[in-house]
Amino acid sequence: MSKKGKEISQASSTEDSDMSPLFSDTTCNKDCHSRTNEPAFSRSSALVEDNQNNTDSADGYDETQEKLQSIRVKFLRLVKRLDQSPHNVVVTQVLYRLGLAEGLKRGRSIDRAVSFDRGNKIAEELEAEGKEDLDFTCNILLLGKTGVGKSATINSIFDEVRSATNAFRPATNNVQEILGTIHGIKVRVVDTPGLMSSFSDQHRNKAILSSVKKFIRKCPPDIVLYVDRLDVQSRDYSDLPVLKIITETFGAAIWFNAIVVLTHASSAPPDGPSGTPLSYEMFMGQRSQIVQHSIRQAAGDMRLMNPVSLVENHPLCRKNTAGQSVLPNGQVWKPQLLLLCFSSKVLAEANALLKLQDSTPGRPFGFRTRAPPLPFLLSSLLQSRAQLKIPDDQTGEDIDYDEDLEQPSDSDGEDEYDRLPPFKPLSKYRLSKLTKEQRKAYFDEVDYREKLFLKKQWKQELRRRRNIKKTHGTHKDESVAVNENYEEDITGAATVAVPMPDMAMPLAFDSDNPTYRYRYYETADQWLVRPVLDTHGWDHDIGYDAVNVEKMLVIGNKVPASISGQITKDKKEANGQLECAASLKHGEHKVTQAGFDVQTVGKGLAYTLRGETRFSNFKSNKTTGGLALTYLGDTLVTGMKLEDKIMIGKRLKFSVNGGVMTGGGHKAYGGSLEATLRDKDYPIGQTLSTLGISIMNWHGDFAIGGNLQSQFGIGRKMMIVTRANLNNKGSGQISVRTSSSEQLQLAFIGIIPVIRALIGGRLFGSDSTQ
Repeated sequence: MSKKGKEISQASSTEDSDMSPLFSDTTCNKDCHSRTNEPAFSRSSALVEDNQNNTDSADGYDETQEKLQSIRVKFLRLVKRLDQSPHNVVVTQVLYRLGLAEGLKRGRSIDRAVSFDRGNKIAEELEAEGKEDLDFTCNILLLGKTGVGKSATINSIFDEVRSATNAFRPATNNVQEILGTIHGIKVRVVDTPGLMSSFSDQHRNKAILSSVKKFIRKCPPDIVLYVDRLDVQSRDYSDLPVLKIITETFGAAIWFNAIVVLTHASSAPPDGPSGTPLSYEMFMGQRSQIVQHSIRQAAGDMRLMNPVSLVENHPLCRKNTAGQSVLPNGQVWKPQLLLLCFSSKVLAEANALLKLQDSTPGRPFGFRTRAPPLPFLLSSLLQSRAQLKIPDDQTGEDIDYDEDLEQPSDSDGEDEYDRLPPFKPLSKYRLSKLTKEQRKAYFDEVDYREKLFLKKQWKQELRRRRNIKKTHGTHKDESVAVNENYEEDITGAATVAVPMPDMAMPLAFDSDNPTYRYRYYETADQWLVRPVLDTHGWDHDIGYDAVNVEKMLVIGNKVPASISGQITKDKKEANGQLECAASLKHGEHKVTQAGFDVQTVGKGLAYTLRGETRFSNFKSNKTTGGLALTYLGDTLVTGMKLEDKIMIGKRLKFSVNGGVMTGGGHKAYGGSLEATLRDKDYPIGQTLSTLGISIMNWHGDFAIGGNLQSQFGIGRKMMIVTRANLNNKGSGQISVRTSSSEQLQLAFIGIIPVIRALIGGRLFGSDSTQ
């Protein structure tokens, strides 16, 4: 979902969270005659054109603006027909969101007062003339347990008996459609059989909901009313099985556009803990909170806050002078319930018009599914992956140009090291006797000798790699035979598990060092199963955070492959990830790698089939092209990427990539550019600087970020790593990490913020912290 779509669909959370589920995109099957609600523009458009203030917008948006104004006029006409004030809380929220959506689409704010006055004037004129029919239809689906009053609520809405009721047994046995007109507004209601709350009746509930799902396919509902009773004193969440099976059948999106209806709203409040009756508002609030919390648990989204509407269907309910049923709090419930339903439909039309959310016609509740997370999938596609190699080739073939076979600088370093005179390290006692100048000269000599020695080792390693590469083709058949014999020996011998080194535990206040909880073994079958621990966490009593499984294998002695998976589980959710990959060389400098990934994305699983081919144009240039196919939920996402890496000399490396991901009618574009400057004696020298910039385009919203990383040494035993990043939203981060094996006093720097917090909290912020 784009940023704009989120703001229009979730803007209610900043003012009135009870309305937030009503602002999701809705659409209707094009084959459904009762929901083709294109606004009539003959009268409204003419009045809108006479009041246009700005002529700088494009012709395409002028038409959209006229349609949006017609939706605003239609909503105000609905408000007047329901005899509601334009200053009603629900009305003001809907108008605010219509104005917000228009401002987001135009890219600038609009004068909402002027838009309201203009739309209200047009609505009054059209209602006074009464010549233009209000083309509006609302489809409502009722769900709930048996005996809660679904059919009675339908009869109250239409002010006549349209559905049979029975006080002693279920009266609705089949899904039925009820059509009617209320104040000139076409209303279509789907009545459903009641559900049972016991676990033994879940099979029956599933059969009922399956028939409901099949029934509403021809014309999806605009709003769902979940009906329950206000006077039921239940605090054990016994309705959770019913809510969960509704969620399993229709998906969690059903609750994004649902209203909780509590019947028997004229019931007397029960006694409170003090023995006196509760107030009506407290009674209603407690019951509403229980139902809302159960819905949040069933949907798995604790941010949901469905609006609650009270209903009283008893014929002896108190009425006002107009004959409308009035609740004990003085509210006329029927217009308020209809206003909530109509508001949802109006906002859905606005979302569809402005294309803030895409929809899929003909699928119940499918229009409320979120857009696939294309930026996340594109970032995963653009990620560079290491090439898989056969164990014999790890140091023999296709050495990356980051570790090219050229000699490091100072080609005579090896001979120079051999010509050095003998050197005897000094003890700490003798070092303490040296002067400052002598100590500096001594350490300079030590550093110089260490550098020459490391160069010598590096050259020997490069020479060994060259020899292996030259003799690889000659001894290939021999190595295969040796490997086969080795595998036979391994399978015949007893498997001995080798304990791996203990995991490094962070400092804690535990009475002992619980490393035994995280010990694991490496077995001869090459399967590595190890725990994953957040070393920066505080809680060590939960064991480990995840389990990781890895295995490297060779298929047919030619194709290296790998399998890895990780499962993470905490108290609230579980995440899983599986990666399978295989690599095949074809040609001198061409490698193709294919893989299959399964990972948790939100509350679903994403299945990705990917492949990429890397080839070398020149010695210092490598190009990679890749494709990816992802199946997420019911959406198929395809992606493509292109990457190029080039070395300039031995120190400067450039890497650029770009790609596109498309699926579900959405597209995301992205790319990055990175420059790396290495030490002149790399990999001997540790100095490294990286500058990168990335860009992502998602629904016209550009995300641009830059990052800088540098590591360098100070003195002999001290390393500093600095990182900085900044994006176009104005947010960024700067971090400095220092490591030293001698300057232990640097560790005491961490005490400064602790002391400052303690002193500041006691002397300056004691009142605010409490």
